[in-house]
Parts: sequence; C-alpha cells; structure tokens
Amino acid sequence: MSTPHRVKVSLPEANSRGYEVLVGPGLFGTLASVLSRFCPAHRYAVVTDDRVAELYAVRLSRMLHAAGYRTDVYAFSSGEAQKTRETWALVSDAMMEAGCGRDTAVIAFGGGVPGDLGGFVAATYMRGLPLVQVPTSLLAMIDASVGGKTGVDTPAGKNLVGAFHQPHCVVVDPELLSTLPDAHLRAGMAEAVKHGAIADAEYLEWIERNADPLLAGDPDALARLIMRSVEIKAEIVAKDEKESGPRKLLNFGHTIGHAVESVSGYTLLHGEAVAVGMVEEARIGERSGITAAGTSAHLRRILTRLGLPTSLPIDFQAAQVIDFTRVDKKARNGRVEYSLIQDLGRPFVGPAGVWGHPVPDETVAEVLAGAGMRG
Repeated sequence: MSTPHRVKVSLPEANSRGYEVLVGPGLFGTLASVLSRFCPAHRYAVVTDDRVAELYAVRLSRMLHAAGYRTDVYAFSSGEAQKTRETWALVSDAMMEAGCGRDTAVIAFGGGVPGDLGGFVAATYMRGLPLVQVPTSLLAMIDASVGGKTGVDTPAGKNLVGAFHQPHCVVVDPELLSTLPDAHLRAGMAEAVKHGAIADAEYLEWIERNADPLLAGDPDALARLIMRSVEIKAEIVAKDEKESGPRKLLNFGHTIGHAVESVSGYTLLHGEAVAVGMVEEARIGERSGITAAGTSAHLRRILTRLGLPTSLPIDFQAAQVIDFTRVDKKARNGRVEYSLIQDLGRPFVGPAGVWGHPVPDETVAEVLAGAGMRG
C-alpha cells in the first residue's frame, strides 16, 4: 500500500484535540496498526449495520484479533429509520452486558447512519469513549465522518438529539466503495457538490467534467474527490467546531433537504434529499435577492448529470415540508435559518458576519409552490 494522504483537522477551541483524516487505497487492511498509533485501547466496540457487517465484519474482527485486540461487533438493521434513541439504547445496553469499560474505544464502521449513531454511543457511553471513524460510503467519507457531529433522529426531525464528539482519527479507504450500491455512490456526490457550491467553484466544475469516471467508480477520480471534499470540510471545521459561525455553511441544502427526507419517511437517501434541498434553497436565495439568478439552474444541471433528483416529489405538500423545517435544529427564536450562497463557490454572509439567514415561511411556500407542490 502506498503512503496515505493526510488531512489535518485542527480545532479552534483551546481544549479541543485535533486529528488526522487518512485517505488511501488498502488502508482498511492496516487498521490494526492505525489503531495502535492513533487510538490504542484494551478492546474495541465496532458499531455498524447488518449490511456492512455481512461484507466486512469477519475480516475486521480477524484483523484485530490477530493483532491481540479484543473486538466485539454491534450490528443493527441498516437504514436511516434505525438511527433512533431506541437503537442507541440497544447498542449501549449490549456493550454494558458485554462488560465494556472505559478502556474501550468505539469504531463507527459504515455509512452515515453507523457513523452518526456509533459516534453518539462513543460520546455518551460512560460519559465519553475514544472514537475512530471508518466510513464505507462516499457520503460518510467526504462529509459525515469529519467534524465530530454525532446523533440520532426523532419523530420530530433529523439529528435533534446528539453531541459534538471528535474522533481520534478517520480512516478512509476508497477500495471499500467497490461494494457500495450505485444509488448510494450517486447520493454521496451530492455532498461533494455542496462543498463546491459553498467554497470552490473550480472544484464544482471539475466534478461536472468528471461525472462519468466518478459514477463509474474510477479510483483516481474518487480519490481526488474525497481529498478535496475532506480538505474543504476540515478548513471550515477548523474555523468553527461547534457550528456557531462559518460551519453553518455546511448546512446549505440541508434545511429543505432534512425536511424532505423526513416527509419521505426516509425512503429518499440523505444525498438525494440534499440534492433537492440545494436546488430549492438556491431558488429561495434567488427569490430573496441574495443568490445570483441562474444559480439554481446551474446546480440542477450538475446534479442531473450525476443522476440525482432535483425537484420535490409531486405528492409532497408544501405545508408538510415547512412544518419540518420549523423543528430543524438550525431554527432560532422560532424562525427558520438557511445557509445561502451568493453564487457558486461564494457563500453569503449577512451584516455583522451572520452566517445563518432567517427566511419567512411565506417566501419558502412561494418557492415550493413554484416547484409544482400543493400548499
């Protein structure tokens, strides 16, 4: 295996520990040595879902056992609908029954759901255990595994219960994407588009030009995509660990996206919902006089090129979507905040450096109605 690329995630708070994101083909096979360097522990609790466990759990357990580490695998049913307090409790209780103590470290192994839920277990079990993120989906590799956000969903909305809990390291092996379904690979591209839309127009153009090799799983193209997205995410997190300022930019497309995902009953993948959310939030920005005209159309073209949805399902009601935005964790003083852009690659920052922007529900309803929704 060649030397992995490294991206340092520096954290702004004096008492916060930085960490490295390691990216390279074949890294998964060296996980035992990576753990010994970055997160040594007496035993490891691997939190994953049943699909990832079926593909990789035996190999992972054998590798760690061969290195002398005690390893227990805690697998739950796959899917966003399982990212709940109930699943968190089941995993935590199983770890207690197995005798996991404070000398245990958690490995969150899988896509965004195991990453979020495993991270939340690590944040809360015995008031906090060391965490290593080993993402297996593109979405988790380029976004969800970096930055320390952990949590679970509730009936009221996504990620409303959680904690910031930074990992000791993130191990990204693009070879794990070989078993990822095509729909999930496309969904991960949405977060890469988001990174370009908020921070790097040239990167966004590169994604559009390289859509074919990316969707075909070309390892060089995917490695470049992963590295640039991780760099963008790390740069933003380094400025704002707890999402009080510029980190709000990473929510572009997510206020509407999370609402659409919830209304769908999680039948839409997260990335699919975010793709829709970015187009609609660009239209909201255009309607509000903040975003340059034509931005939403440009985003629609790129996302369509990547095989992602760009409009809300016709049977969704605007009122349902707006209701879910009101309970979004970004709402302030009863008003829904949106992260908007001026143009592709240029975020909008309001007066006095305000990064989140309240938009009246009436404006959102007008935009959604213009997308063909029923109010």
